[in-house]
Amino acid sequence: MLEIIMKDILGTPAILVGLFALIGLLLQRKATTDIVSGTLKTIMGFVIIGAGAGVLIGSLDIFSQMFNYAFNVQGVIPNNEAIVAAAQSKFGTFTALIMVFGMIVNILLARFTPFKYIFLTGHHTLFMACLIAVTLSVGGLQGAPLVISGSIILGLCMVLFPAMIQPYVRQITGSNDFAIGHFGTIGYFISAKVGKWFGNKENSTEHIKVPKSLGFLRDTSVAVSLTMVIFFVVVALFAGQRYIESTLSGGSNFIVFSLMQAITFAAGVFIILAGVRMLIAEIVPAFKGIAEKVAPNTKPALDCPTVFPFAPNAVIIGFLFSFIAGLLSMFFLPIMGLKVIVPGLVPHFFTGAAAGVFGNATGGLRGAIFGSLANGIIISFIPAVLLVLMGDIGFEGTTFGDPDFGVIGILILAILKLFGAA
Repeated sequence: MLEIIMKDILGTPAILVGLFALIGLLLQRKATTDIVSGTLKTIMGFVIIGAGAGVLIGSLDIFSQMFNYAFNVQGVIPNNEAIVAAAQSKFGTFTALIMVFGMIVNILLARFTPFKYIFLTGHHTLFMACLIAVTLSVGGLQGAPLVISGSIILGLCMVLFPAMIQPYVRQITGSNDFAIGHFGTIGYFISAKVGKWFGNKENSTEHIKVPKSLGFLRDTSVAVSLTMVIFFVVVALFAGQRYIESTLSGGSNFIVFSLMQAITFAAGVFIILAGVRMLIAEIVPAFKGIAEKVAPNTKPALDCPTVFPFAPNAVIIGFLFSFIAGLLSMFFLPIMGLKVIVPGLVPHFFTGAAAGVFGNATGGLRGAIFGSLANGIIISFIPAVLLVLMGDIGFEGTTFGDPDFGVIGILILAILKLFGAA
């Protein structure tokens, strides 16, 4: 039963968010039709986001294979899902307990402290619980001390990280209705700071003037498609016809295949944005019930794509420049004695795109560019450092990708070492 609750309910973001919407609507004593409609639409919005992410990730996986073959890249590709799966056999119980009690700590902190955020990104809660379980174990803790300290750390992460960037979320959205609950926060925070230092928020990415002859580029879907067509075709030419047609395309012409993958990527982005709009339209009103009854004045902390619709141009700019920074970092990591971190398209898209939006909010076009470059460097170097620490427990082949995981893991091990536990 515990496994069903942890894996199939709390571990499924759509159901988790749907439960919060259901509770919120019930607390407001809404009509049955509103409760059913609001709950289902909330779940549906998350499912649509997941479906879009699946389409997009499938396209990015093809691109990664082409890229790695074309340029003979050897290194580690950070992947949260992979390392969590690898850790479950040894740390699964501790991960589950920390996740459950960490969520309770989150609600208590939201109720009794000034940090009024309920973290609703279920998969990132699971990833952070795993990271905390592993690092505390490496640091020498076991049993109840590990679960208690881990739950407190997780609960603190679930309110402090959203609080860190909430002033910038207000700038982006023009409201205070929701927060961002995604453990790429440090990258977004630094992107916003860099944007403020080097940019001008009056020159927004969304004010880019497009000549009439290129008016079709005003359509985000078209702009994304054309950008990714360039990426895919260039890499396909380097990878070569023989490899693509024999390994990836099932015999289809390699250029046509690349074109379709680029357009598939754009379709994934379009689906994600549609899901985000539906989710926000339902979760914010439903959440008022929890805010009023259980933890007054709290805000739902939602996944990072919820900021994408507010600056679609910054999304693409952020992704591109974060990825460029990841490529450049590959040459400097070995110089510093660290393993090469191959830039994964998924973390660079989601965190890079969000970093672009945050950088644009404080520094316009230059803010989006320099902010996402900073994000790309961060998600290249922090996972490399964490990989060194994780190597002691047999996870040399992969590591956590997003910056907050690395920072929390490094801090936990540094503190435990300071007190002689590690």
